[in-house]
Amino acid sequence: MSSHFSFQFPTKIEFGSGKIKYLGSILKEYGYHKVMIVTDPGLCQTPIIDQAQEYIQKAGLQSVIFHDVLPNPHSEDCEKGALIAQKEKVDAVVAIGGGSSMDTAKAISALTANPGSIHTLFYPNTVPQKGLPIICVPTTAGTGSEVTMFAVISVTEKQSKESILDTNIAPILAINDPDLLKSVPPSLAAATGMDALTHAIEAYTCKVSSPLTDALALHAISLISGSLRDLVYQKTTAACHDMMLGSLLAGIAFGYSDVAGVHCLAESLGGIYNTPHGVANSIFLPIVFQFNIPADVKKHSQVAKALGIDIAQKSDRESAQAAVIYLKTLANDIGIPTLRELGYHLTEQDCIKIAQKSVKNVSAPSNPRLLTEESLLLLIQEALKQ
Repeated sequence: MSSHFSFQFPTKIEFGSGKIKYLGSILKEYGYHKVMIVTDPGLCQTPIIDQAQEYIQKAGLQSVIFHDVLPNPHSEDCEKGALIAQKEKVDAVVAIGGGSSMDTAKAISALTANPGSIHTLFYPNTVPQKGLPIICVPTTAGTGSEVTMFAVISVTEKQSKESILDTNIAPILAINDPDLLKSVPPSLAAATGMDALTHAIEAYTCKVSSPLTDALALHAISLISGSLRDLVYQKTTAACHDMMLGSLLAGIAFGYSDVAGVHCLAESLGGIYNTPHGVANSIFLPIVFQFNIPADVKKHSQVAKALGIDIAQKSDRESAQAAVIYLKTLANDIGIPTLRELGYHLTEQDCIKIAQKSVKNVSAPSNPRLLTEESLLLLIQEALKQ
């Protein structure tokens, strides 16, 4: 954990049941007249988008919809969205959906002020000019993208995921309404929930955590582990509240520390095979967690405690090992598939390719234990055995 840290939070948060009803009045207070709603085709088939448009219209504002958002958003779609935003002369971008919609909105915003190829904005490059204001309304408890200053975009021709990282793409407002989780399908609730849990665990165990992010991450782990099963199978009001809050806290935690080895592997796998991000994170989480235990046994034992494991009679190492078992059991309980169940038959060259991409990931240096191409290859091979 870093003993020197900075923390400056640019996003206002509106959290609570029914907050979506105030979307139009909030946008009006900010002085906007015409907004672009960025969402995905699936969400357009639900009442959520129609209701959002109604709230906006009742406030006397106009809206246009961009719904060409794919899972693991693609660079060409972001560029297409930016052109439409400029043509329609919108004055804000409202992302409604999961991480893909929010990351796409961030990229669209950046491109409106920095026209051209999105490739010029990928890290280590910056976003020189601030684009359209971004308002995020998450409909899943997963990515935490509503409170982060980066976006992950798939580049088809490179079979990779690239990041835009800059304060100029931080949302100005997040509207977190737990009621929106009640319509999330079980498989999506499971995958996004494990994504949020991964964010919290890696934010806490990575090399660049701070006392502030540690506190947020531990509380997020506790909230998520205590409510994820209920969210997937029962959709109780309490589970929706705790999962939305846990995801939000985890987003702030990793947004101001980092993720680590799990995300390095998950993003590489997703870039090549378009694997749902939460599923990929869940597959690698217990394996990387076990690999990292020797780097900081105490911290990994505290993760076990936050997960709700009774560690009173256990050593730190025993507690950390119990967390590994817990994470595997949780994923199985909520129906997360393994690589084998996904039908992936990776050759040795496939595994080497994933390892090579993972070791170059921007978050690799933040992993608590040194990641090498060789160690990553072993972790991939371990995942294939599950």
